[in-house]
Amino acid sequence: QVQLVESGGGSVQAGGSLRLSCGMFGYTAYSYSDYSLGWFRQAPGKGRDGVAAIGIDSTTTYADSVKGRFTISRDNGKNTLYLQMNNLKPEDTAMYYCATHLGQLNRLLEPSWYDRWGHGTQVTVSS
Repeated sequence: QVQLVESGGGSVQAGGSLRLSCGMFGYTAYSYSDYSLGWFRQAPGKGRDGVAAIGIDSTTTYADSVKGRFTISRDNGKNTLYLQMNNLKPEDTAMYYCATHLGQLNRLLEPSWYDRWGHGTQVTVSS
Protein backbone atom coordinates (compact mmCIF):
# COMPACT_ATOMS: atom_id res chain seq x y z
CA GLN A 1 0.00 0.00 0.00
CA VAL A 2 1.50 3.30 -1.09
CA GLN A 3 1.30 6.15 1.39
CA LEU A 4 2.07 9.85 1.19
CA VAL A 5 3.40 11.47 4.34
CA GLU A 6 3.69 15.24 4.68
CA SER A 7 5.93 17.03 7.15
CA GLY A 8 7.36 20.48 7.80
CA GLY A 9 4.27 22.40 8.79
CA GLY A 10 4.18 24.68 11.81
CA SER A 11 3.43 28.13 13.15
CA VAL A 12 5.33 31.16 11.88
CA GLN A 13 4.94 34.90 11.82
CA ALA A 14 4.10 36.76 8.66
CA GLY A 15 7.16 37.11 6.47
CA GLY A 16 8.61 33.83 7.67
CA SER A 17 9.42 30.67 5.75
CA LEU A 18 8.61 26.98 5.91
CA ARG A 19 9.61 24.01 3.80
CA LEU A 20 7.10 21.22 3.39
CA SER A 21 8.09 17.70 2.39
CA CYS A 22 6.01 14.81 1.11
CA GLY A 23 7.49 11.35 0.98
CA MET A 24 6.01 8.42 -0.92
CA PHE A 25 6.36 5.10 0.87
CA GLY A 26 5.43 1.55 -0.08
CA TYR A 27 5.52 -0.58 -3.15
CA THR A 28 4.38 0.68 -6.52
CA ALA A 29 4.84 -0.87 -9.93
CA TYR A 30 5.67 2.56 -11.28
CA SER A 31 8.59 4.88 -10.88
CA TYR A 32 8.13 8.03 -8.79
CA SER A 33 9.06 9.99 -11.90
CA ASP A 34 5.89 8.64 -13.59
CA TYR A 35 3.67 10.70 -11.28
CA SER A 36 2.42 14.24 -11.51
CA LEU A 37 2.61 15.76 -8.02
CA GLY A 38 0.74 18.59 -6.38
CA TRP A 39 0.37 20.62 -3.23
CA PHE A 40 -3.10 21.68 -2.18
CA ARG A 41 -4.48 23.53 0.80
CA GLN A 42 -7.74 23.81 2.63
CA ALA A 43 -8.65 26.49 5.12
CA PRO A 44 -11.48 25.97 7.62
CA GLY A 45 -14.85 26.28 5.92
CA LYS A 46 -13.35 26.46 2.43
CA GLY A 47 -12.73 24.09 -0.43
CA ARG A 48 -9.46 22.43 -1.34
CA ASP A 49 -7.40 24.63 -3.68
CA GLY A 50 -4.38 23.92 -5.80
CA VAL A 51 -1.22 25.69 -4.62
CA ALA A 52 1.57 24.32 -6.80
CA ALA A 53 2.14 21.29 -8.97
CA ILE A 54 4.84 19.64 -11.01
CA GLY A 55 4.39 17.32 -13.95
CA ILE A 56 6.37 14.27 -15.02
CA ASP A 57 8.29 16.55 -17.38
CA SER A 58 9.07 18.84 -14.42
CA THR A 59 6.74 21.54 -15.72
CA THR A 60 5.62 23.63 -12.75
CA THR A 61 2.52 25.69 -12.19
CA TYR A 62 1.43 27.90 -9.31
CA ALA A 63 -1.69 29.54 -8.02
CA ASP A 64 -1.57 33.28 -8.61
CA SER A 65 -1.69 33.93 -4.89
CA VAL A 66 1.65 32.17 -4.29
CA LYS A 67 3.63 33.03 -7.42
CA GLY A 68 7.01 34.48 -6.56
CA ARG A 69 6.79 33.24 -2.95
CA PHE A 70 6.46 29.44 -3.20
CA THR A 71 8.66 26.99 -5.07
CA ILE A 72 7.78 23.37 -5.78
CA SER A 73 10.42 20.77 -6.51
CA ARG A 74 10.78 17.01 -6.66
CA ASP A 75 13.60 14.58 -5.93
CA ASN A 76 12.83 11.43 -7.86
CA GLY A 77 15.76 9.62 -6.27
CA LYS A 78 14.26 10.15 -2.81
CA ASN A 79 10.58 9.80 -3.81
CA THR A 80 10.01 13.18 -2.20
CA LEU A 81 8.15 16.34 -3.12
CA TYR A 82 8.96 19.72 -1.59
CA LEU A 83 7.29 23.09 -1.22
CA GLN A 84 9.47 26.00 -0.17
CA MET A 85 7.25 28.76 1.17
CA ASN A 86 8.74 32.22 1.67
CA ASN A 87 7.23 35.53 2.74
CA LEU A 88 4.29 33.74 4.29
CA LYS A 89 1.08 35.66 4.84
CA PRO A 90 -1.80 35.05 7.28
CA GLU A 91 -4.00 34.06 4.33
CA ASP A 92 -1.64 31.13 3.69
CA THR A 93 -2.94 29.53 6.89
CA ALA A 94 -4.42 26.14 5.99
CA MET A 95 -3.96 22.41 6.07
CA TYR A 96 -1.57 21.51 3.27
CA TYR A 97 -1.88 18.22 1.39
CA CYS A 98 0.27 16.54 -1.22
CA ALA A 99 -1.22 14.35 -3.92
CA THR A 100 -0.20 12.21 -6.88
CA HIS A 101 -1.57 11.32 -10.29
CA LEU A 102 -0.04 8.63 -12.48
CA GLY A 103 0.95 10.26 -15.74
CA GLN A 104 0.99 13.79 -17.06
CA LEU A 105 -1.85 16.21 -16.37
CA ASN A 106 -2.99 19.17 -18.40
CA ARG A 107 -4.64 20.81 -15.44
CA LEU A 108 -2.08 20.28 -12.73
CA LEU A 109 -3.85 22.42 -10.12
CA GLU A 110 -7.21 20.67 -10.40
CA PRO A 111 -7.58 18.49 -7.28
CA SER A 112 -10.18 16.15 -8.79
CA TRP A 113 -7.55 14.64 -11.11
CA TYR A 114 -5.41 13.38 -8.23
CA ASP A 115 -6.11 9.97 -6.81
CA ARG A 116 -3.74 9.54 -3.87
CA TRP A 117 -3.55 11.99 -0.98
CA GLY A 118 -1.59 12.48 2.18
CA HIS A 119 -3.17 13.28 5.54
CA GLY A 120 -1.96 16.86 5.57
CA THR A 121 0.28 19.15 7.58
CA GLN A 122 -0.94 22.33 9.26
CA VAL A 123 0.54 25.71 8.40
CA THR A 124 -0.41 28.67 10.60
CA VAL A 125 0.81 32.19 9.86
CA SER A 126 0.22 34.91 12.42
CA SER A 127 0.26 38.63 11.71
